[in-house]
Amino acid sequence: MTTHTEAEIASQPSCWQRAVANVPAGALPARGERVAVVGCGTSWFIAMAYAVLRERAGHGETDAFAASEFPEGRGYDRVLALTRSGTTTEVLDLLGRTGTRTTAITADPETPIRDAAQDLIVLDYADERSVVQTRFATTQLAMLRASLGEDLTQAIADAERAVAEPLPDALVAAEQFSFLGAGWSVGLAQEAALKMREASRSWTEAYPAMEYRHGPISIAGPGRVTWMLGTAPEGLRAQVEATGGTFVESGLDPMAELIRAQRVAVARAFARGLNPDEPMHLTRSVILSS
Repeated sequence: MTTHTEAEIASQPSCWQRAVANVPAGALPARGERVAVVGCGTSWFIAMAYAVLRERAGHGETDAFAASEFPEGRGYDRVLALTRSGTTTEVLDLLGRTGTRTTAITADPETPIRDAAQDLIVLDYADERSVVQTRFATTQLAMLRASLGEDLTQAIADAERAVAEPLPDALVAAEQFSFLGAGWSVGLAQEAALKMREASRSWTEAYPAMEYRHGPISIAGPGRVTWMLGTAPEGLRAQVEATGGTFVESGLDPMAELIRAQRVAVARAFARGLNPDEPMHLTRSVILSS
């Protein structure tokens, strides 16, 4: 029997194709705008990735914040809120008090986000039944990347490979994971670690790749995995392997590599007798009582 999470992970290549073919006009940040991108949990990590990509593409200064940590009084031309559920308390609170133009990306328009944001982008085809967020996160990032002028043809091909290739047994059985990224993939490394924690209650950490030598490498060793999303710094593989640890670097687009991490998280959940659709202590959305 296939879980919702497995089916949603496998559907990502087709969701990305749909997203890049339907980039909305007018609602997304315009070139030159100073933008704050906000979200909670997975959405915050996707915001981090987009912020780096948008600045790198020359579209304007872009900052990413957890919605609860938005710096009051700082001037922006637009706040872009990422919220799958459309009901997250911290996001709604922020949109309700900011005087800045707001855009939200959501999977469910029949929620409070409809009235909280001035512009709404709906990716309902990427919504999920699982509590664990997988395809919605990457689909909105695919759309955002396409809006910056990126050609995602290779990324989609890499995603098709990532959903089809067998998973190494050593990854399913590993004791510990450290996910690494550089630039925009730092946010994806954080997201990979979160998926591993949520789905399988695994011991995971995440860092910018160049920071890994500054202390975190002390955890590397036999049975432990250092997993790079993107291209690793020169010499890092050798340093990790010298500890007896496993170094993973595939050469896939980092968003496709995230798919591989999602699949490992699900496989580890099964190995531990856990249901990846319903992680312990989690719900689809965090809604706080006033």
